[in-house]
Amino acid sequence: MLTYKDIIKENDPNLRKNSKDVVLPLSEEDKTVMNELHEYLLNGYDIVACEQYDIRPGVGIAAPQISVLKKMFCILGFDETGQLHQYGVINPKIISHSEELTYIEAGEGCLSVDRDTQGYVHRPKRITARCYLYDFDTLEVKEATLRLRGYMAIVFQHEHDHLHGKLFVDHLNPEAPFYVPENSTPIRFKMNDEQENTKTNV
Repeated sequence: MLTYKDIIKENDPNLRKNSKDVVLPLSEEDKTVMNELHEYLLNGYDIVACEQYDIRPGVGIAAPQISVLKKMFCILGFDETGQLHQYGVINPKIISHSEELTYIEAGEGCLSVDRDTQGYVHRPKRITARCYLYDFDTLEVKEATLRLRGYMAIVFQHEHDHLHGKLFVDHLNPEAPFYVPENSTPIRFKMNDEQENTKTNV
């Protein structure tokens, strides 16, 4: 079982490397990685597990964050309306995005960035991505096209960055960290306290 100490932090050079495409069908080793990433996110919604096993909650985690340099990540989180999204993503490609931008008012966070940061990260409000999705129940992989908007689009882009050696802090403007372009609007959440605890660590 993964705990927070298993997640590498921003000074680790593996976070700055490009990941390789995953060979399909998935190997047993790759299935194990996907299941462990998913389990970590699940445990983040369990207060007892967080305290007992040293889990820092999050809504997304990518394979490079545990030094597995392959194009895989998991998402488990609630959007602005409280709807649950669960994805095991393999070999993703963002094929289109909107000109309209959005951002998290509290700022983005990352399981691999263990420090306070200041500023907004503005990302496309809507994206379309092609990928393979891993089903955590059947363990099957299917080709898919995802159309995401708002918070889930942010989460997907954040994790997608990890596959290309980028962190959210790379997008911060050090000279004007809280600048808001005219075409960017904030995410508005309708969440309970449990969901609120996880929404910025992506």
